[in-house]
Amino acid sequence: MDIVVKGRKTEVPERFRKHVAEKLNLEKIQKLDGKVISLDVEVSKEHNPRQADRSDRVEITLHSRGPVIRAEAAAGDPYAALDLATGKLEARLRRQHDKRHTRRGNGRLSAAEVADVVPGVARLNGTGEPVGEERANGVPTTKIGSLEVQGEGPLVVREKTHTAAPMTLDQALYEMELVGHDFYLFVDSETKLPSVVYRRHAYDYGVIHLETDPLAGSEGGGAGGALGG
Repeated sequence: MDIVVKGRKTEVPERFRKHVAEKLNLEKIQKLDGKVISLDVEVSKEHNPRQADRSDRVEITLHSRGPVIRAEAAAGDPYAALDLATGKLEARLRRQHDKRHTRRGNGRLSAAEVADVVPGVARLNGTGEPVGEERANGVPTTKIGSLEVQGEGPLVVREKTHTAAPMTLDQALYEMELVGHDFYLFVDSETKLPSVVYRRHAYDYGVIHLETDPLAGSEGGGAGGALGG
């Protein structure tokens, strides 16, 4: 199993790389998930002095023949952030290991059969521009990669496409907990509809199903708005 350590807009010293190899107990990880292929560790730094206590962020991504498992944490230095992220990763691995064994033999969909789905994509039109952007004369335009950004203000575009088998709501909740997100995109195996499950309050969850209306026009609106409603 390979461990890849990389920095995002920051240099990663050799001392920290060695510490990662020592901190991530590969023997323990492989006991919890024998299908692990690789571990990616990404280190980033926030230079805002107001966030000095959370300036260093570490994200660990575990790739295996089952679902992708992620854990991230921020602290005042990368070593503390790595400790926190490692603890979260091991907890999620134990949860997956225990659930896999309790589900064995009951005919339910296993985590190993479902590819990971990462939420947070941005919708782009056929020309590579954000959906809903309007052009107006006199508005300054900035070229960012293949995109033309009009007006002022930052724009972050992230587009990903994933292949996943349909799953039950219960399985979607389980997968959401593994990746550590507050919402999760999936295809409901009962309704066959694109759906999103999301965390509301405490242990309460909500679910949104998206159904296509062939009679709706281009201005008919979508399922936007806050997930917490």
